[in-house]
Amino acid sequence: MMKHRFSLLVLSAAVLSACSMAPHYERPEAPVPQTWKAAGGGDRAAADIGWREFFADEKLRRVVEQALANNRDLRVATANIEKARAQYGVQRAAQLPTIAATGAESASRTTAAMSTTGQERVSRSYTAGVGISSWELDLFGRIQSLKEQALAAYLSTEETQRATQISLVAEVANAWLTLAADRERLAFSRRTLDAQRENLKLVQRRFDVGTASGLVLAQARTTAESARVDAASYTALVEQDLNALNLLVGAPVSDDLLPASLGGAAVTSIAELPAGLPAETLLRRPDVRAAEQNLIAANANIGAMRAAFFPRISLTSSIGFASPSLENLFQGESRTWSFAPQISIPLFAGGANKANLDAAEASRTAQVATYEKTVQSAFRDVADTLATRATIAEQLDARVAYEKAASDALRLSQARYDRGVDDYLTVLDAQRTQYAAQQALIGTRLSEAVNRVTLYRQLGGGIKE
Repeated sequence: MMKHRFSLLVLSAAVLSACSMAPHYERPEAPVPQTWKAAGGGDRAAADIGWREFFADEKLRRVVEQALANNRDLRVATANIEKARAQYGVQRAAQLPTIAATGAESASRTTAAMSTTGQERVSRSYTAGVGISSWELDLFGRIQSLKEQALAAYLSTEETQRATQISLVAEVANAWLTLAADRERLAFSRRTLDAQRENLKLVQRRFDVGTASGLVLAQARTTAESARVDAASYTALVEQDLNALNLLVGAPVSDDLLPASLGGAAVTSIAELPAGLPAETLLRRPDVRAAEQNLIAANANIGAMRAAFFPRISLTSSIGFASPSLENLFQGESRTWSFAPQISIPLFAGGANKANLDAAEASRTAQVATYEKTVQSAFRDVADTLATRATIAEQLDARVAYEKAASDALRLSQARYDRGVDDYLTVLDAQRTQYAAQQALIGTRLSEAVNRVTLYRQLGGGIKE
């Protein structure tokens, strides 16, 4: 009889727990334009391209791999996933009865003075059984809503971890490329310094024989010292870049994995990345999906707060044996059972339930705004990167042409000075122009490489290997 009653209660609870008082969830419309002004090219979505395939340089791939294994931020995000998964498991378990086996012995001594027989007496009793303790029947979906909230929170942490990985992959790549560019700048500044020192020696000899003025000597010395300042500055900058890269990776990067220069580093073998439609592309970004899961969690929490206005029914039951002697504990006449349903009806809580519901609804409103802002920010990020991408090739071509023209101008001005046609000031101007043009060319190459990596990240690439 008890077994049949227990089965009926379990079946009834399973049916009734399907009821939920949470509002019907609908994803908010994305408050962004339907298309990009510059859509980009290519036929494979960034989210479908693994980072090993995207990055062409083997050294860079190995550095990214090392970062994914060691980075502390990624470890924290992974630990948060495990924590959320455990919390979801706890909340899901609340829908099931807690069944426990118990066994106990009770012994008491009654003194002769207190005994009705006038003799000292020791009483013993033994019990053993299996029971359900305070199992709530989820008639109004309170526990179901809390489970859905915990599930959404867990999924949000998963998406946050993916977003952290995407950011880490891109940040490591950009730090590696920045180090490559600054190493190239350092090498160029050192070559310039060597050239300026040789030129200073030449001018010094001319000054000594009276063919160069003191002004020309001072100008040559100024240019050489300026080149020395730049070389020292880039030396410090390279060390800072290396420190930043080591921090991202989570361990020192070996010298054989460091880039020598930006010009020798092939960033990616993927020519172009298609942006696709904003409504589809942005929903593949983990940060947007995490914001949506937070919204789903807030929506489910409203169901739990609504259910708090209705009665809560819990069951406590047990079946087992009780006997004053251990040897007779499991005899048929020692069988016992108990069944204790309990109902709690909220009558007065000082407005706490209404306040909790208002807070839950306000939280959902805030999460809607957060989700929409996340979508808008993601749209702007991609749009800005696409806008830069549309003109970066032209900028790079112009920088190459400008650097070539500046180098030609320097060569010609030096030749004219050597022949006595122009003064040394013209050479100095040409040197400064050529130096600035070369450094700007390196900067533009870095911007083009970083733009590729940034677009890959903003379109959701970097999760797959």
